[in-house]
Amino acid sequence: MNDEGQGTPARTRNPHPRSSQATLASRNGPSEGDGSQPAGAQTLLRGLTLLECVADGVRDVQGLSARLGTPRSTTHRMLGALVAAGYLHQIPHHGYFLGSKLIGLGDKALEQRPLVALVLPHCERLAHEVGDTVHVGTIEGPDVVYLAKVPGRRGLEMRSRVGSRMPLASTGVGRALMLGMDPDRWQALYDAALARAGVDDTGPRLPAWEDYSRDMLTARERDIVFDREENEIGIRCVAAPLRDASGRVVAALSVASAAPFMSEQRMDEVAPAVRAVAEAISGELGWRRR
Repeated sequence: MNDEGQGTPARTRNPHPRSSQATLASRNGPSEGDGSQPAGAQTLLRGLTLLECVADGVRDVQGLSARLGTPRSTTHRMLGALVAAGYLHQIPHHGYFLGSKLIGLGDKALEQRPLVALVLPHCERLAHEVGDTVHVGTIEGPDVVYLAKVPGRRGLEMRSRVGSRMPLASTGVGRALMLGMDPDRWQALYDAALARAGVDDTGPRLPAWEDYSRDMLTARERDIVFDREENEIGIRCVAAPLRDASGRVVAALSVASAAPFMSEQRMDEVAPAVRAVAEAISGELGWRRR
C-alpha cells in the first residue's frame, strides 16, 4: 500500500518518487539525499516545522500535510510521535495543539536568557543609531528600577543610574510600563509621584490629572510615550513597553536626550525606531503581534 493507504502502488501514483522531497526542500531547505544535511536532519527539521505550523494555528492532518509537502500518512506518524512525547496534544474533532512539554521548555528558554543580557545588544545598536542615551527599566512597587543604561554620543549627564528608582508616573520608562496596567490604577501612581514631588525639589512636575490621563490614553493607542521634562527639567524621552509571550508588559525602554536635541519634531522622528526595537526585543521574549 502507498502512503495514503488506498492500495495503489506508489510507482503508479508517483512516477517521480523524489518529487515530494523536492517540494519540501524548496520550502524547508535541502533534502537528506543531496549530501548537504546529515542523515536524520530532514526528519528533525520536519518535526520542528510541524510544531511551528501548529503554533500558527494549523490544526488538521490535511492542512499540516499541505504545509510540509509530505503525504498524510507520514504527517500522521510524525504527529503521533510528537503527541506521545508530549510536544503536541490532540483533542478529538478539534485537531492538534502545542503540548505541555513545550511550556516547560519555553520557561527554561526564558530563564536562560536574562532580560539585561537580551536587551543590551539592541540598546547599544539603538543608542548608536540615534546618538542618544537608552534606558531599560522594570516595575518595583510605585517606581521604575533602571536595569540598563547605554550612553549616547552627546556626553550628556542624567540623574538615572542602573539600580536607581524613580516614580513610574513621571518617567518615560515608567509610563511605558503603566501602559500594561488597567487605567484604573494610573491615578494612584500619579498621586504617588505628586507626593514625591512635594518633598523633593528635583521631583516630577506633572500636568493636571485630566491632561495627564488624556496623554496616557493617547500613548496607549500609539504604544509609545513622550516624556516632556516631567521627570527631569531639560531632559525629554521617547519610551515603549516590552512584552513577553503572554503579552504582559515586563519592562520598557526609552531614548532620552537634552531638550535642545529632542524637539517635538524629533520625538516624532525617533518614535518609530524606539517602537521597532521594543517589538524586536518583545519578539525575543516570545511576544507575537495579534
